[in-house]
Amino acid sequence: MNKPLVGAFLAALLLGAGVAPAVAAEPAGSASEVAAEAAPQTKYTAPAAKAVTFAGTVALSNCSGSVVRSPGAAPTDPALVLSNGHCMESGFPGPGEVVVDQPSSRTFTLLNASGSGVGTLRASKIAYGTMTDTDLSLYELTSTYQQIEDSYGIQALELETAHPTAGTAITVASGYWKRTYSCDIDGFVHQLKEGRWTWKDSVRYTPECRTIGGTSGSPVIDDATGKVVAVNNTGNESGQECTDNNPCEVDENGEVTVREGINYAQQTYNMVPCIGAGSTIDLTREGCALPKP
Repeated sequence: MNKPLVGAFLAALLLGAGVAPAVAAEPAGSASEVAAEAAPQTKYTAPAAKAVTFAGTVALSNCSGSVVRSPGAAPTDPALVLSNGHCMESGFPGPGEVVVDQPSSRTFTLLNASGSGVGTLRASKIAYGTMTDTDLSLYELTSTYQQIEDSYGIQALELETAHPTAGTAITVASGYWKRTYSCDIDGFVHQLKEGRWTWKDSVRYTPECRTIGGTSGSPVIDDATGKVVAVNNTGNESGQECTDNNPCEVDENGEVTVREGINYAQQTYNMVPCIGAGSTIDLTREGCALPKP
């Protein structure tokens, strides 16, 4: 996994010790501009995509995350924060374990477009969390979407409802490091195995996205739409096969492939059917296929 960090102080110590790439990185970077290619005058020219910024991302104590909403969310709904299951303060859930409605008072630093912290958000509970089939956590906040927008002028990132496609230009935006990584979706992995955990239909990045420890939980944003298509979670650090911090790919025939230095994310479109009225998590809704307790 893109290991969660104990804190910035520990990260600084690791940086001084020269540990790389799992936890060492310069906490700097900026969002890249994406422009649409000009089309012939006889054809419709799509507007240029907006540059991906840090607006709506959050920094956790050990990971990254983002304030997200489903397309049907109401302004008065309690806001949701998306991160990884392995970033939960309760520790890594075991294989087959699903956390639902667990009380939490965790805090998140909300970032603006330039990556500056503008306020603190607080959770009321872990609405959902697991490392089975996927690696995600959803925190319900004490603030509504409208309250966040009124207080900070920041809107939640919208969750994409459709399966992403290979070749899509994406940006991984880390609120922990205030750093972005730009690359493409290289493809999808039937099964991604790491230690005790197995994830399904994972997103594989092209090599340019060299995510590091602390980027866990970062939203993976479609550059063209600005919507969240996945949540960043792991990478193969040293070429080992299927061990902790060294996930391996397993295809439909059971063939194992190891890609040292390549990083991965878990898709999020499949979360949307599980978000019901009031932006509550309802695992009984039609079309919801997330693992259940």
